[in-house]
Amino acid sequence: MSIQIIPTATAAENALADAFREAKASLPGTASVAEQRAQAFEAFARAGLPNRRIEAWHYTDLRNLMRRALPLAPIPSQAQIAKLSAEALKLPSPRLVLVDGVFAPELSGPLPAGVTVTSLAAALAQGEPALIEGLAAAWAEADDAMVSLNAALMQDGLVIDVAPGTTLEAPLHIVYATVASEPAARFSRSLVRVGTGATFRLNEMSLGQGGRVGQTNNVLIFEVGDDANVAHSLSLTGTEPASLRLETFLVKIGAKAQFDSFALITGAGLVRRQIYKLFNGADAKASLRGVSLLRGREHADTTLFVRHAATGCEGRQNFRYILDDEAVGVFQGKIVVDRIAQKTDGRMLAKALVLSDEATMNSRPELEIFADDVACGHGATIGGLSEDQLFYLQSRGLPANEAEALLLEAFAAELVDEIGDEDLIAAYRADVAAWLAGRAGA
Repeated sequence: MSIQIIPTATAAENALADAFREAKASLPGTASVAEQRAQAFEAFARAGLPNRRIEAWHYTDLRNLMRRALPLAPIPSQAQIAKLSAEALKLPSPRLVLVDGVFAPELSGPLPAGVTVTSLAAALAQGEPALIEGLAAAWAEADDAMVSLNAALMQDGLVIDVAPGTTLEAPLHIVYATVASEPAARFSRSLVRVGTGATFRLNEMSLGQGGRVGQTNNVLIFEVGDDANVAHSLSLTGTEPASLRLETFLVKIGAKAQFDSFALITGAGLVRRQIYKLFNGADAKASLRGVSLLRGREHADTTLFVRHAATGCEGRQNFRYILDDEAVGVFQGKIVVDRIAQKTDGRMLAKALVLSDEATMNSRPELEIFADDVACGHGATIGGLSEDQLFYLQSRGLPANEAEALLLEAFAAELVDEIGDEDLIAAYRADVAAWLAGRAGA
């Protein structure tokens, strides 16, 4: 006789159930959207918060780490949004500002020609079937409880359409801001549809405490058309103690398209970035890169799933970690090459510098290959700074701490310099320098 053990719901899971029950009537969308929300929450309730028994969450036991669920952030008032106007004017343009997960067009900069934007709330109210299908992103195979929770509780977000053939000279910035007086939870979902042959760059950043406090569950979906050239970057920096930030990134890439994404992670609290990438058209090229800088008791998790479902595609995944004190780093990467995806060129590499005996790095790259004409490989390295390199720099007159900082900066900045936009490179390099300065002064 087998005995099934049914775990008792945690306080956080009960609070999330209460939040959905109280908010579902006021969340935007048609009746069919409301039904989909209910189904999504049912899927979350069945699974519960992810725990170490779930392979993709083995090193980030959210059921244990998320002790409580914060209340949903209230919709910001016009007066509250107006108080951000002076700060918003200092931000780069063009920009789209989300305040506690709600689109604020009055803080957003003028849109370039060829780009149209609709708030997620308005899109859900229209209930266009093709749009709802795009927001569901079933192609991503993201069978994940926290993605389901986002689908149930998504408050607002953006639907960005880039017309075919459009070329944008400057990046479009998505800015996360907050006006909530108490720590709160935010759920946003955005869809970016890039037309055939378009050239487009999107950068995600925070204003003040936006995205750095409370609990944030964001989903960003990219649909990249054939022959398009798309770049993306994410500044996930300065998160504060006791905060939780979960970023889910879904990208579908068309034939002969080029796609590049970079993320910088620093700060306290718990951060998890999960990526689902699908090569949907032949002869596409795409790279995913990231740098995580961790100290104290910080925890940062990057987990990615890449599926090659078309011939002749090239994928590059390159991630780097620097860990000090009692920090915990997680990298999990899985590449699947379908039988039809002949001539795939897929490579994945994770490197970590561990500066303390108490720091922990968990690294697990995987390959599943069902095609027979491929060039694929993966690797992971974990180690400390080279004593020979430190000695060389010190022999040239650099103090030990400066020699160490120089090597750490070079290790992180190598991937930063591949972003491809000078202003963004300068901004991300400044973030790296600020982290190194904070570490030296700790």
